[in-house]
Amino acid sequence: MARYFYKGRTARGEAIENTVEASSEDALAAQLFHSDITPIEINLVATLPKKTSLVRQFGFGKPKVEELILFAKQMSALFKAGIPIIRAMNALAQTTHNEYLKEILEDSIKQLEAGQPLSKGLGKYPEVFPSVFLSVMKVGESTGHLDDAFEQLSFYLERDKMIKDRIKEATRYPTFVLIFLAAAFIALNIFVIPKFAGVFTKMNLELPIYTKMLLATSDLFVNYWPWMLAVLAGLVFGLRQYISTDTGRFAFDKAKFKIPYIGEIIRKAILARFCRAFALTQQAGVPLVQALNLVSNAVGNVYIADRVSTMRGGVERGDNLTNTATATGMFTPLVMQMIAVGEETGQVDEMLVKVAEFYEEEVNYEIKFLSSQIEPALILSIAVMVLIMALGIFMPMWDLIGKMK
Repeated sequence: MARYFYKGRTARGEAIENTVEASSEDALAAQLFHSDITPIEINLVATLPKKTSLVRQFGFGKPKVEELILFAKQMSALFKAGIPIIRAMNALAQTTHNEYLKEILEDSIKQLEAGQPLSKGLGKYPEVFPSVFLSVMKVGESTGHLDDAFEQLSFYLERDKMIKDRIKEATRYPTFVLIFLAAAFIALNIFVIPKFAGVFTKMNLELPIYTKMLLATSDLFVNYWPWMLAVLAGLVFGLRQYISTDTGRFAFDKAKFKIPYIGEIIRKAILARFCRAFALTQQAGVPLVQALNLVSNAVGNVYIADRVSTMRGGVERGDNLTNTATATGMFTPLVMQMIAVGEETGQVDEMLVKVAEFYEEEVNYEIKFLSSQIEPALILSIAVMVLIMALGIFMPMWDLIGKMK
């Protein structure tokens, strides 16, 4: 027996809601009608233990992408071998090492036994299974080809993971260098420059502008670091709050594309993900408008999602995919030609896969040469910092040596 939450109205029109146990939604609906209650909404209630509720709340223990890829591959293999769905789910629940995923599978098994489809059971966990994943599963269930659906999903997740890993690889080196520079700058101002400040004071010399700048900066760090830390924390908190709003998230996601060197890589990687997800929905037979709606939620960028929503609006008005895609300004002319050919030949999914491969190759190429592109700017930043430090520290010493001669 599964637990269901329902909302309904009595024969006198009074609103009523409750949580009860029933074998299925249909059985509960029939029971409510028999009790002169008209059901308005019936939802299956999660039956996971409290530990998992805390895990879901704070995001700890969430299955990694690698575990979802393995899950999709295993489900595809079991279905192709003719294993019944409940038996297949039981096998995976017993072998998985992730407690969170195990509890999700066990909960989904109970819902399968209650007559619910697998996509609805897994759909209760959108933080684990994205909308595109669930939509392809629904199409697989309706056509009786869940094995093919899971195979397509495993391939999509693998390619999407590869793109994300490439982006991390592209940002790792400059991020590490910038963090190192910031740490070195703070350490010098707190521990090194104050020692020279005492020496310079005893010299009673006219200090050059570079030395005055260093001493003023060091004094700021040494005497006002609590205020600086508070201001920094406030800025970080304020930025996070702003990004959490719709306007802030849109502006932040749009600004990512303007980051020197890295912005173009991020844009192409997101467009590759869009094309992969869109091709996946088309191969699964999802209607075009619904597919665009699903993909807009799967790209992971609000600005691109807004452009995709513009495409969806154009398709709803009766325009073709090529014209709506051109109006967004997201794609290059070469890509637009490929999409147009796909529409003319009825092979949009295949052309979208080729577009995704094109963008992925572009991302791989740009990441390969990113170090050679960004290294001069980083070296120049380090050189400027070292030069200012050297001039500020050594110029007074040179003046002192000149006076001693």
